[in-house]
This record gives sequence, C-alpha cells and structure tokens, in this order.
Amino acid sequence: MRGERLDRLLARLGLGSRKEVGRLVRSGRVRVEGQVVLDPGFHVPERAGLEVEGRPLATRRHLHLLLHKPAGYVTSRKEGPSVYALLQGFPTRDLSPVGRLDKDAEGLLLFTTHGELLHRLTHPRHKVEKRYLVRLLHPATEADARAFQEGIFLDGERTLPARLRLGEDPIWVELTLLEGRFHQVKRMFRARGNRVLYLKRLGLGPLTLGDLPPGGVRPLTPEEEGALYLAVGLAP
Repeated sequence: MRGERLDRLLARLGLGSRKEVGRLVRSGRVRVEGQVVLDPGFHVPERAGLEVEGRPLATRRHLHLLLHKPAGYVTSRKEGPSVYALLQGFPTRDLSPVGRLDKDAEGLLLFTTHGELLHRLTHPRHKVEKRYLVRLLHPATEADARAFQEGIFLDGERTLPARLRLGEDPIWVELTLLEGRFHQVKRMFRARGNRVLYLKRLGLGPLTLGDLPPGGVRPLTPEEEGALYLAVGLAP
C-alpha cells in the first residue's frame, strides 16, 4: 500500500501550503530515510524518518489551521463564497471548523482534523473562552454587563455567565463567552434591545490572531497546539 504524498504530509505537519512545501522539497532540503527527495509527489512509506534542513521532523497525526476570516465568507462547504477557498494549498478534506462565524463577521476561525479536540473546544462543559470585539447600535451599559454575567434566556435556557467589558466608548465592547450557541452574540444583545453592527472574534482559548492579516491562514505552532490541548485536558 502506497504511503502519503510528501507534499501533503509536510503540509499536514504544518510546514506550509502544498505550494510552499513543494518549493521546499524541490530545493533539496527534505530527506526521507536519509535520502534527499526532490519530487513533492513522492509517496512516503508509513513510519519513514523525515528530515527538513537537517533536522528530524516529528510526525503529527493532526493538522490545525488558524484563519483570519474576512467578512463576506460563509463557514460552509456547500455555500459560497466559502472559507475553504481561503485554505488553498492545505489538505482540507478532513478539516472541520471549530464553531462558526456568520458571513458578516470576521476574526479567528480554527480548523482541525482532530474530532475529539473539536468536540471539547465547542462543548460548554470545558468552558473554553471565546473573545469578541463588538460594535453596537446603542451604547452598552453596566446593566447589560450584569445581565450577561447572570445569563440571558435564549430558547428557554439561560446562557452561561458572559463577561462584557465596556470601553471608553460603550458603542464598542469586548465580550467573552464560554459557549457557542447559534448566533449567540447577536441574540444576546437583541434580548437587551440592542443590535450588533460589527463582530470580530479575537481569541479562542489560548489562541489569538496576532499579526495574521485578514484572509491569512497558517498552521498552529507546536507551542500553540500544546496549549490548546492542555486547555481541554487532552494529551498532545
């Protein structure tokens, strides 16, 4: 049985897009079982030793991609324009988004091939923080902050305590949630008689966008991956 293509394997291990790792391979900087391989389409035998630029490469079973989603894209494969179009060059067949962002929303969107990690990041039991920057139609108030902390009734159930931080201009607020219900941010403010005009996810657990530009995508670093696993009680 043939192994995995070298360019697909290197992309899955976080070394870049298929195009980027293709250049890396053709430059002669990749060895398989001690031998330089120049063909990105070379099929790597299972458990074969890999070296990149003279350093052994630890194989990982899963791929995690961080995307800075721009407004105008939907978190779906079936509709368009799709966020998957922004992941060109990475193997996307087994990638699933961790939660969703509305078409008009932007910010941090994580994709993973790890089903259990996805489940734990999205299940309220694990209380993974999701942080948002929000622009409102009307200024938020301290009464809103108290109501969010106590929980807002949506679909007959009270939301988990949410932290609403008002800035100098209360039209702009930061909201931290511990769950991810359908259109939750917009519905919570609607329940308080307000309307969301702009929504950007700033962080998910230990992850932040950093300097990743809108439309940019990159694999998680080993340090980010470790912190993410730790946040939900999984072994790396």
